Amino acid sequence: MSYLSSKRWVAVFATALLVGSCGDTQSSGAGGNGGSGGAPGSGVDAPDALGSFAVGHTMFTGVDAARDDRELIVNVWYPVDEADAATEPRAEYPLTGPFTLASEVAVDGLVVSSTGPLAFLVFSHGFGGINTQSTQLMEALASHGFIVASPAHTGNTALDQSDDMPAEKRVPDISFVIDTMFERSNTPGDAFEGRIDESKVGVLGHSYGGQTSMGMVAGWAGAGPDPRVKAIGVIAGGVGEGDFSDEAFASVTAPTVLLVGTLDPGAFENHNYAFTHMPNAEGLFKVEITGANHTHFANVCDIGNYLIDDLGIEQEAWPGLGAEALIQPYNDTCTDEVFPIAEAHRLQNLYMVAHFKRYLMGETGYDDYLSSAYSDANEPAVSFAAQ
Repeated sequence: MSYLSSKRWVAVFATALLVGSCGDTQSSGAGGNGGSGGAPGSGVDAPDALGSFAVGHTMFTGVDAARDDRELIVNVWYPVDEADAATEPRAEYPLTGPFTLASEVAVDGLVVSSTGPLAFLVFSHGFGGINTQSTQLMEALASHGFIVASPAHTGNTALDQSDDMPAEKRVPDISFVIDTMFERSNTPGDAFEGRIDESKVGVLGHSYGGQTSMGMVAGWAGAGPDPRVKAIGVIAGGVGEGDFSDEAFASVTAPTVLLVGTLDPGAFENHNYAFTHMPNAEGLFKVEITGANHTHFANVCDIGNYLIDDLGIEQEAWPGLGAEALIQPYNDTCTDEVFPIAEAHRLQNLYMVAHFKRYLMGETGYDDYLSSAYSDANEPAVSFAAQ
């Protein structure tokens, strides 16, 4: 790879990992580590650890004929039965050029679990981001029995920001992915034949993707809500007063979890507003993680660690590679002096897995995790509220 193309790759991926921040990032002291989350007397799998399934991964390109043949690249993670599990070939999530992020969990091309039909989730990435921004969360959800699809929102990605009105595409993109995966589940001979339970669909997303998730049940940017979506997860999302009307918030009946860091002021304020304006949600949970910022909930540390540990390029040289914009978020998110990124990811997994296991799969044992009693006893970094 040439020096110039290396610079372009680093600059593009650095931008992607900022994932359309809703608020400023700031440095902070490290938060306390919560417990490993043994089930509190409920007999369910701990939501902050990998579940009982192995994890498979695949990719495809969907073409939406109803929208001028709009193409979407889609990554899919899915549960794999023990009998079909393997350790190779490990999934390599493409970035650009020859660079990939290697998975420690997912394996390409394995057989989808036959225990289905399975609950189905769609993840929406941040503004100008990448659809592999939260692979650890996708893998965790798949290990707990979910099929998870993550589309790259064409025209609003790190490599392609050609769309001047990306909001209008977001809800239709997710609905198209749902359509496509349902079609695959109903197609004889397809790898996902008979694997998806069409009554158990959820959407989650980070930042602009969190706003997209809310749009799936409240309507957004000219698109109405998709009634197939039964539960949502909003991670540091644009769900404030100027993003949705009070009427739209009040129309939401789908169970919703709102997860945010206290050092993400814009998203923090948005989540507080949404929480106080959604009286009709079947279950509504607000999770605030003390000391976490906007980029704690994505794979923001991967590129910095790659530069330092794998390539031996220290921060002083990053501006020359076009990665100056990565320095502050990396220092705020990935160093020993701030809230641990692994702990932020653990808590994100805990609350997203518990929420969707409870409200899509109907496993009431996860109610124990979705309570202030649990967080008060086990998670010192978490402020939890429910209504």
